[in-house]
Amino acid sequence: MEFVVAKRSVVLNFSEKFCKSEIEVLNSECFKEVWGKYVSHIYKSENQAFLPVLDLFARENVVEETINLFKLLLGFSIPEIGEVNVQYAKVLKKKEIVYDLVQNFYDYWRRLERYAVVFTRATMDGVESNSFVEAQTKFNDIILSTYRSISEKLFGSAFPIYRQLPAGVNAALLLSKNKWMDENSEYAFLAKCDAIEQIVIRPPFISYSAKNKRTGTYPEAKENPINRIKNSFNANDYYCYAAKVGSALAYVYFHRDYMAHGITIGNLFEFVPLSACKGKKPDLLYIYGGEYNGESEFFHDKKNNIYVGLAPHDDSIDYFGYMKKMLLTLYNTSMIDQGHLPIHGACVHITMKNGTTKNVVIMGDSGAGKSESLEALSEMAGDNISSQLTIFDDMGTFKIENGQVMAYGTEIGAFVRLDDMTAGYAYREMDRAIFMNPDKTNSRLVIPVATYPQIMKGYKVDMYLYANNYDEKCESEVEFYNNADEAKQIFIRGARRAKGTTQESGMTESFFANPFGPVQREAQTRVIIDKTFEKLFENGVAVGNLHTRLAVPGMEQDGPALAAKKLFELLGK
Repeated sequence: MEFVVAKRSVVLNFSEKFCKSEIEVLNSECFKEVWGKYVSHIYKSENQAFLPVLDLFARENVVEETINLFKLLLGFSIPEIGEVNVQYAKVLKKKEIVYDLVQNFYDYWRRLERYAVVFTRATMDGVESNSFVEAQTKFNDIILSTYRSISEKLFGSAFPIYRQLPAGVNAALLLSKNKWMDENSEYAFLAKCDAIEQIVIRPPFISYSAKNKRTGTYPEAKENPINRIKNSFNANDYYCYAAKVGSALAYVYFHRDYMAHGITIGNLFEFVPLSACKGKKPDLLYIYGGEYNGESEFFHDKKNNIYVGLAPHDDSIDYFGYMKKMLLTLYNTSMIDQGHLPIHGACVHITMKNGTTKNVVIMGDSGAGKSESLEALSEMAGDNISSQLTIFDDMGTFKIENGQVMAYGTEIGAFVRLDDMTAGYAYREMDRAIFMNPDKTNSRLVIPVATYPQIMKGYKVDMYLYANNYDEKCESEVEFYNNADEAKQIFIRGARRAKGTTQESGMTESFFANPFGPVQREAQTRVIIDKTFEKLFENGVAVGNLHTRLAVPGMEQDGPALAAKKLFELLGK
């Protein structure tokens, strides 16, 4: 298939068809379909600005006729076109409206999420895999050239200012196959899916989704949920991203309708090239966008030792949080089964100006102020801290090794809520970040913050704090506990005031502030919590409460800043 045009996106198969000239762009079936959708939108919205031009054509022929006009504008002057076609002469008498129509369509095209795929064994009239990166630049140039050739002819002269906008594709995938299962395996139906070898992204990458917040947790199924989709699964609709989620190898099969979420994974979890995982069974398997009616759920396939997650093809899961949190649920459940403790929080490795290092972990559920406090610490400390390395921004793991509680990361990136970050944060990260729903409440960006070797090194925990976002008053922004039993009550209760990052509102509680594994494995987790807290206090680790006050009205900025100031004072002692 040469292309797929969906509601918000276009996927172009560069291996089958690659436009090398302006006329090829206008002759392509993809251009015809996108232009047709745009024209239909004009009619549906009864846009009076452009109907005076479109109404000069019969509606059943308007798409073909306007494309023919664009083709003529590539090679002929406006007077020449008017001489050979009376109808086009009437249209071009309103060339200012035609010009505005072209500009509006160009904006419409650029608002679509535009993707390209290239197959490593391309056999048709497309591009070869070795010119994969170069193809993105060439396609961008030919789209810009087509737009400018037509626009300048209508404008009457060359543009005085040229803006090299990303007009081609936002991202491209180089695809191959990874048959990791036996032919008689229950997972054999996934063998025909294309697996990602390489990704090219053109920043700024901005995507929109049907939802802008997440709700609920993931229940554990009694039988493998993949049985629900085997008969309806169309492998041509899915791409597989291989990732390292903590220490686990994960295969994420996502439907092309959720391409933006599938590509965003690359900023959050370490990408594993096919050369490193070809033929290998995954530890975690997630099918995102399965054709079935029902809720998202997970299952531990003990026979194959694979933790399996499944989400339906539905607007209800069209938000990156559903991609991220299922993977974390699968991983955390596997860690609990191995006797390790998942931590919903943030961890930083801080090197002070005098050379001493501190590893600080701040725990709390979504919107508690973990990331905001650490960002404020970085802003406030300035040159007084030599470096601040994020080990995890949302989820990590405590492991007891050689008598010490060690912290490990799960993600190489951060899923940041822009509403609560300092002014200018988004602009500083624009070249690497992926933006989500930037003009809406709970807007987010996903940005790499560390390398995989860094997050998996293992760091002895020096300070472990619970992020309290709800208490309006406190004696000190940081308060420490005297014993494990006192501390466990607060951490296990998992209280917070919801900040609009999920569907919750008001004061809420979640077991150990972590609905992604510990809630589903509460009995097992309690045993690990007891052992871990005993070890923390045995080793003299500072365990306490950090008052971020992020959910206190009027303290969204000052709360994390004051908490960071107190934290910095303690780190300097």
